[in-house]
Amino acid sequence: MNVSKKENINSITYFLLLGFPSSPERQLLYFGLFSVAYTLTLMGNTAIACAVWGDRRLHTPMYIFLGNFSLLEICYITTTVPNLLANLLSTTKSISFVSCFAQFYFFFSFGCDEGLYLCIMAFDRYLAICRPLHYPCIMTRQLCTGLVALGWSSGLILFITPVALISKLPYCGPNIINHFVCDPVPLMMLSCSEDAITQVIYSTFNAIFMIGTFLFILYSYALVICAVVQMPSAASKRKAFSTCASHLAVVFLFFGSVMVMYVSPGSRHPVEVQKIVALLYSVITPLLNPLIYSLRNKEMKAALRKVFGTENLFIKHKSEIVAS
Repeated sequence: MNVSKKENINSITYFLLLGFPSSPERQLLYFGLFSVAYTLTLMGNTAIACAVWGDRRLHTPMYIFLGNFSLLEICYITTTVPNLLANLLSTTKSISFVSCFAQFYFFFSFGCDEGLYLCIMAFDRYLAICRPLHYPCIMTRQLCTGLVALGWSSGLILFITPVALISKLPYCGPNIINHFVCDPVPLMMLSCSEDAITQVIYSTFNAIFMIGTFLFILYSYALVICAVVQMPSAASKRKAFSTCASHLAVVFLFFGSVMVMYVSPGSRHPVEVQKIVALLYSVITPLLNPLIYSLRNKEMKAALRKVFGTENLFIKHKSEIVAS
């Protein structure tokens, strides 16, 4: 009896990711849309990373953090969209047990890192605007390097425990996940036995991390806004508000959608709502970030033109017009 029970508990070797069930024609349409979104995300974030790396004027902490954030966005979206694209063309839509939890681990680790990088960028803006005279002494190269390392490593370390706990739950069937990613909420629902301790640990971890980082960011930008309001120069105010507005747009887009889903997983959102909200923070946010950070940033636009040669072409074309 015990042997049979143990075999049953360990019987799941793969899961079925349903993704977006629909007709073959619509699946092809989804494939095209997600392919375009993925390609644009890679191009946009790679362009920002290359601009930061290639233009010495951007070798400052704010842009170094932004360049690393763009690289992180590439890693983040790559954990889900390539598998989603393959799934849309597949008839089996299966993913192995190990691959599913590997996707779970890296997707949420990089998501955690993204939240930390938003905190780091908020802290950097706070120091630059509220403590401008002390900024060079505080934000040294050593601190900047340490914050970059912290932003990349923290999520990879912190998410080992939740992934290990959920992967140890007994899975004996069914194995169908009505989602496009191996999400912890449906995974816990597929477990043969409801483990209240694991759910409490997971919910507490999410609540502390997400609410804590979100409040830290809001507090930092509240201090920044107070300092900006007191600036005598209108030009300085516009530049500071422009930078903060782009950062806050990303913060609300990312944290708003994530909190809806993961602070209280027991709320049982409808499946279609879960998928749409997941698309917001996993696909739409990485796609929009390059636009949000570059459209209103003169230094970034100038660096992009310089790195990709359009600035030289523009100057050459202007010289030819003047000469003629």
